[in-house]
Amino acid sequence: MPKLRNIAILLVAGFVLIALSSCGPAGDARKNPPDPKARVKKNLEEGRGFRLNNLNDKGKGGDFLFASANELWKASLDTIDFMPLSSVNYSGGIIITDWYSDGENINESIKISIRFLTNEVRADALDVKIFYKNCNQVTNCKISQKTGTLVAELKKEILNKAAIYQKEKKDKNFKPYIMSTPGDG
Repeated sequence: MPKLRNIAILLVAGFVLIALSSCGPAGDARKNPPDPKARVKKNLEEGRGFRLNNLNDKGKGGDFLFASANELWKASLDTIDFMPLSSVNYSGGIIITDWYSDGENINESIKISIRFLTNEVRADALDVKIFYKNCNQVTNCKISQKTGTLVAELKKEILNKAAIYQKEKKDKNFKPYIMSTPGDG
C-alpha cells in the first residue's frame, strides 16, 4: 500500500511540474489585444505560432534558428566585422575581438568586448567595453579601458542595425491570417 501511495504522489507531482513548465512568461497586456481571436491573428502574422496547413510543405527547407536569428548578435558581428575575433560564445552571450590596429600607428591597438544582457533590442541590452593598448616598445605596453563617445557610437550603431534586422524579420514572417469558418474546406 505505501508503494502505491508513493507512485500516486510521484504521478501528481509530475503532472504539476508539467503543468507549471508549460506556462510561458506573462505578456504585456498593453501590447496584446484582449480578444483571443485578434491575439491569435496577431501572433500568426508575426510568425509566433504554427499552422497545420504548413506541415505538408514538401521541398521547403527547415527553419534554422542559429545565432544569426538573434538581431543583436547579428548586428554586433556585422558592426565589428573588420576586426579579428578572439572569442565568440553565443550561449555565453559574449564577443571579444583580438587586438586591432589600423596600421597608421603600430604602437596603438584597440580591443572590444560586447556582452549581451538580453535578447531584446533595447539600449540596456548590451555591455560594450573598449580597451586601448599603447606601447612604447614591444614589452612596455599600457592597457586602459575607455568610456565615452566611441562606446556610445558603437552601441548606437549596433542597436540601429538590430532594429533594422528585427523589422526585416517581422516583415518576412508576416502572413495575413485568414480565419476559416466551420464548413470551409
